[in-house]
Amino acid sequence: MCKVSVIIPNYNGKKYLKDCLDAMEGQSFRDFEVLLVDNGSEDGSREYVEKVYPWVRLIPLRENTGFCGAVNQGIRNSRSPLVILLNNDTVADKDFVGELVKGIESKSRAFSCQAKLLEMRHQDRVDDAGNYYCALGWAFADGKGKPEENYNREKKIFASCAGAAIYRRELLEKTGLFDEEHFAYLEDLDIGYRGKLLGYENWYCPKARVLHVGSGTTGSRYNLFKVRYSSRNNIYLIYKNMPLLQILWNFPLLILGFGVKMAFFTAKGFGREYGAGLKNGIMISIKNRGKKFHAPSVKRYLEIQLELYRNLGKFLIK
Repeated sequence: MCKVSVIIPNYNGKKYLKDCLDAMEGQSFRDFEVLLVDNGSEDGSREYVEKVYPWVRLIPLRENTGFCGAVNQGIRNSRSPLVILLNNDTVADKDFVGELVKGIESKSRAFSCQAKLLEMRHQDRVDDAGNYYCALGWAFADGKGKPEENYNREKKIFASCAGAAIYRRELLEKTGLFDEEHFAYLEDLDIGYRGKLLGYENWYCPKARVLHVGSGTTGSRYNLFKVRYSSRNNIYLIYKNMPLLQILWNFPLLILGFGVKMAFFTAKGFGREYGAGLKNGIMISIKNRGKKFHAPSVKRYLEIQLELYRNLGKFLIK
């Protein structure tokens, strides 16, 4: 059994696979396996991997199950104590796997650790240096578009970006795997939130470096699919992870946050999709009311609430 399983979800991403898998083949740390979970691709991805990368464990799915369904299949088909999730539109530094292993093994309370994601087109700029969630109901990536040399220190974060992150299997068994109701977007924030509710930590480990194309599957920063699923999943995330009293406490700020986002997306021509996503999020939350996740103590909710306020300040001054 390997120490680490690297799981790469793929949907019609053949054009990215050579660079991604060549980088995995050149890793300095060797005690790992690669599982590529193909989400019913129609671009020849499966045949390409079978022919050129026979050392990759290919898990073919009949249909597109989204990011969550794909990575869950990868996790279930692996046995390693550590799991790395990696987007297909990435090129990892040769020490990527080793640095993530070192990072999580050095932190006894770590649920996850994420790499430093850099923009593929501007490799001196950060794409993601840790994910945060604030009291307005907004998720944001730290450092986006900023000089990468400013983000070279390890730090605790709210959640890891699952595009390049490592998780402890034993803790995934406590939180549950990625919620497939999300399909895509905010699923990594949701699982990181669950880890925090149980008292564990998420970390940013900048020595693990990855170049990232970004929007490699959906095609652009803003599109109908992304806007609708992001707003939908945000409502669901709040419902799942906050008790009723905390939702009521945050309600004025949440209304303000969602209102500002509605105005923003309306100005960009996506207002109808954003509103439809919010409505769908309420319906999904009602349907999945049995999935509400609970912290073991009121203290954990209070600690996270304070963090939501701190993250709001961090967002406003960033």
